[in-house]
Amino acid sequence: MAVVLLGAALLIVQPQAVPSRPTVSSKSEVTTQAAQKEPFKKSDFKEAIRPNGTFQQLPQTVIIGVRKGGTRALLEMLSLHPAIAAAESEVHFFDWEEHFGNGLQWYANQMPFSYPHQITVEKTPAYFTSPKVPERVYSMNKLIRLLLILRDPTERVLSDYTQVFFNHMQKRKPYPSIEELLVKDGELNVNYKAINRSLYYIHMQNWLKYFPLDHIHIVDGDKLIKDPFPEIVKVERFLKLTPQINASNFYFNKTKGFYCLRDSGRDRCLHESKGRAHPKIDPVLLEKLHEYFHEPNRKFFELVGRTFDWH
Repeated sequence: MAVVLLGAALLIVQPQAVPSRPTVSSKSEVTTQAAQKEPFKKSDFKEAIRPNGTFQQLPQTVIIGVRKGGTRALLEMLSLHPAIAAAESEVHFFDWEEHFGNGLQWYANQMPFSYPHQITVEKTPAYFTSPKVPERVYSMNKLIRLLLILRDPTERVLSDYTQVFFNHMQKRKPYPSIEELLVKDGELNVNYKAINRSLYYIHMQNWLKYFPLDHIHIVDGDKLIKDPFPEIVKVERFLKLTPQINASNFYFNKTKGFYCLRDSGRDRCLHESKGRAHPKIDPVLLEKLHEYFHEPNRKFFELVGRTFDWH
């Protein structure tokens, strides 16, 4: 994916202090903590089965984020598998109060009709960074399998800005330059929401209070862009799916600059809004972003027991 960068200079900024390790309770304490607030009951939800044997079921897998990490690409690629039934839209059940208040039946009604052998998947990227969501997901299904796709935090910030910028442009509304948002009083503006979303270590702590690490599969978003097949194979394995997706399901579209999908002879690519060039940013400012994320990234690697090729 072509990436073009441009912007402003600034003073060296250190990231805010991040705890060396999250305070994760023992397994019994976690279960007790999560069970203290149990908003769901089985009586809240009823499955209506169609004559052909399909029904709308609660998701057994959720793609929880991260925003601008490649969640749409991951969902589209995973949908190549015949045992996957994917919700088309972002449901925002666990993070939007007006949706969460509607209960499990409403949530299930947003899901596609599927067969009993299929896994229903929904994706809402905002879940990962929403403090209330992990407990709510646990209350629905403590055995659920979660997918989290991450990319280089700096690149994610620039992609986040790009999406919001183009959304404003389409509506003919003004929007500040990236330098205006990234820099405040000559220093890095650490209160900029896009920066906070890239502090993966902080958000991951919240999820690990409720779910063991082996219930959360982290997809390398940068590798998914460059070579998607190996990453999808890992997802199939995590979800205990019979291998069905092949390398032949992917082909590189030179015009678009990223991989597209080939399914039963039909080619399809992601929406044109995907893969947009980032705004240009001054190399000095870019380096400050890299420096800011260095320590949080290191602690995230320690937390999850693996490393990523991030700046």
